Amino acid sequence: MAADTAVLAIGENAFPFHRFEEIGPHLADALESPRIDVTLTTDRDDLTDLREYDVLLDYLTDSTLTEAQRSSVTGFVEGGGGYLGLHCAADLTSTVSEHPDTVIESRDEPVPELRELIGGHFLTHPERSTYDVRVVDSHHPITASLSDLRVYDEPYVLEVDDSVRVLARMDHYEHADMPVVWVRDHGDGRVCYVAVGHTVSTITDPAVGDLLRRGVRWCTGDGH
Repeated sequence: MAADTAVLAIGENAFPFHRFEEIGPHLADALESPRIDVTLTTDRDDLTDLREYDVLLDYLTDSTLTEAQRSSVTGFVEGGGGYLGLHCAADLTSTVSEHPDTVIESRDEPVPELRELIGGHFLTHPERSTYDVRVVDSHHPITASLSDLRVYDEPYVLEVDDSVRVLARMDHYEHADMPVVWVRDHGDGRVCYVAVGHTVSTITDPAVGDLLRRGVRWCTGDGH
């Protein structure tokens, strides 16, 4: 029997970190269930036709897209599709370097269409560390009955719009109270962003898998 929800998860292997060849299979394992079917891709042209999918899971560090790819993504969500941004999806300024001696470059401003879609963007991060993720809104379907989490991950410092609904925040000695999970509506679609996800240990944590599956289900309208 076919799964209820089809997810396209996109990432890349352009950097020595956030490598989708490493993270992608663990991500698929974390999401896979009788109700969720996951397709992994690194081909950005797959974004131009999302009709077969219910949710787009974004794990791209370099958010450079063609106009057709970008319009397809925003149109998909505005038309009722779901978008789950994971970790580096909020990095809307980093780009692949054109110089062999440089790992990463940066654009001056975040991609405006994607910045509006996500409702926030990455600014910086301190070193990887162990920190708690505290549920601050237990009335939302994603976090109802969800326990606080402890992860070893990159603690992302983000600029976040006041209009988003924050579901969880980090308890970090330098950046206490920074949002980690939030949701928003975008047109007729739904957006969920989860800031953790740098390490395999985080992706393979059963509690994080539960959080991500809940996010996918909510993005489809399941659970209200």
